[in-house]
Amino acid sequence: MTRLLARIAEGDPRATDELLPLVYDQLRRIASARMAGERRDHTLQPTALVHEAYARMMGGGQAAWENRRHFYFAAAESMRRILIEHARARSRIKRGGPGAKRRVLDFGAIADLAAEDKSEEILALDAALSRLKDERPRAAEVVTLRFFAGLSVSEAAELLGVSPRTVELDWAFARAWLFRALAAERNGEAD
Repeated sequence: MTRLLARIAEGDPRATDELLPLVYDQLRRIASARMAGERRDHTLQPTALVHEAYARMMGGGQAAWENRRHFYFAAAESMRRILIEHARARSRIKRGGPGAKRRVLDFGAIADLAAEDKSEEILALDAALSRLKDERPRAAEVVTLRFFAGLSVSEAAELLGVSPRTVELDWAFARAWLFRALAAERNGEAD
C-alpha cells in the first residue's frame, strides 16, 4: 500500500486503480459504521459514501499521503465532510430557511448523532470539533477516527501511533470537552 501511495503521489494513474481494491473493504467498514444509525430510506448509503470519499480524495489535484495512517485519516476526514455537507443540506430543508431557531445538541451519547433527524446536532458537533481541534488537535483526531470513521480504540491508536490508553484518555477528554462546549452553546454562554 505504501508503494501505491508513493506512485499516486508521483502521478501514476494506474496506482489509483490498483489502490481501491486494497482499501475498499476497510473504507466500506468505516462507511457502514457511520451509516449504521441512519434511517433505512436515507439517501446516502455506505457504498455511495465510500465512492464519494474516494473520488474526492483522488480527484482534483496531487494526492500525497505519507503512509497508510495518513491515507485512512484523510478518508475519515473526507467522510466527515460529506456527512456534514449532507447534514447541512438536510438541515436547510428541515429548518425552512433563514431565521429559524437552531436546535443545539443534547449530548447524551456521541454515537446517537448518526441516528435519524440529527443533522443539526451533527452541525453543532462539527463546530465544536473545530474549536477542539485548535485547543487539542490529537483529541480532535481521536473524535474524527472514533466517531466519523467508526474505528475502535486499538485501530485509532495504531493509526495515530500512540497507545490505546492514550486514545482512551483523549476520547474521554474530548467527550467531556464537547459536552461542556455544547452545553454552553445551548445555554447561550461563551466557551
